[in-house]
Amino acid sequence: MQYRVEIVSLLVSPGHAYFGRPKDGPADSVETSTPDRVEIVADKGIRGDRFFGVRAHTEAAVTFLALEAWQAAAGAVDPAVARRNVVTRGLELDPLRGVEFEIDSGDGPVRFRGGRPAHPCSWMDTMAGDGVRKALIGRGGLRAQPLTSGVLRVGPAVVVTDVDLDPERAAEQVRRAQPLAG
Repeated sequence: MQYRVEIVSLLVSPGHAYFGRPKDGPADSVETSTPDRVEIVADKGIRGDRFFGVRAHTEAAVTFLALEAWQAAAGAVDPAVARRNVVTRGLELDPLRGVEFEIDSGDGPVRFRGGRPAHPCSWMDTMAGDGVRKALIGRGGLRAQPLTSGVLRVGPAVVVTDVDLDPERAAEQVRRAQPLAG
């Protein structure tokens, strides 16, 4: 199935900004960029990012965040605060856990395997406002392993997956699969 989505923003950071105790504040010297395009390298991640080629993060090298979830939790706060690599609009992320999917933003498809959720940390309350961490639990994003190399760009994109991402259609399939109470 194909879905039209939008890549709203991309984020690349060579270092961690949120470590230690939130009350001490974020690291001052971490350069973060929000380029219009990023290079994805299979089994390594985003070239230039802090998780690129880190063996312990191979299956979680690229992080995704649904803009809708972020806005529901944090309002108008810039989603770059969440430090997720790919912020999308119109893409339901949770159904992609454990499955393969492709994203094509104009330069050919890049294939990923959805991994574990990208849980929000306590820094979200400090950086985006009280209660944001709790509001993002279960909606904080998705970690993914890049299976092929390619380029992602900000702008319109197409997601291809075998999973039904249409919430209304998926709900109808669940209703049909459940036995009638009687």
